[in-house]
Amino acid sequence: MQKYSTTIDPDKTAKAYGYELHCSAKDSRNIAHAIRGMKIEEAKKYLEEIIAIKRALPTVYHKGKRAHQKASGPASFPKKAAKYMLETVKNAENNAEYKGFDTENMKIAHISAYTGRMLKGMMPRAHGRATDKNKYTTDIEIILEEVE
Repeated sequence: MQKYSTTIDPDKTAKAYGYELHCSAKDSRNIAHAIRGMKIEEAKKYLEEIIAIKRALPTVYHKGKRAHQKASGPASFPKKAAKYMLETVKNAENNAEYKGFDTENMKIAHISAYTGRMLKGMMPRAHGRATDKNKYTTDIEIILEEVE
């Protein structure tokens, strides 16, 4: 059972949780930093532009050896992480609609992305040896609140 890292009044908010998503936690942190505080429609449009490689995501965390993009400095196009983030935002929007909120006036009050469970694996090597081949997952939590 997943737990949210913050508690906000449940009568005024809607939540969504992406659990063990197969995408980069580093890219997910950068996306979360970029869309924090945005309205839902604005965030969805931003993520769709990243997926379509029309807009670069400015890198705030883990900038080392990151290519510079026009007019945004060190940036990238994390399509896979943006796709999972978009699914989680849409899920939060549907939860808000189910609770009876006006989704036009909802903004992202809290968003965080962090590493999830590691799926262990191994790759056979020469002379009877083996190397770890682990898959890392990401957990994403989003809390929306209504703006007056």
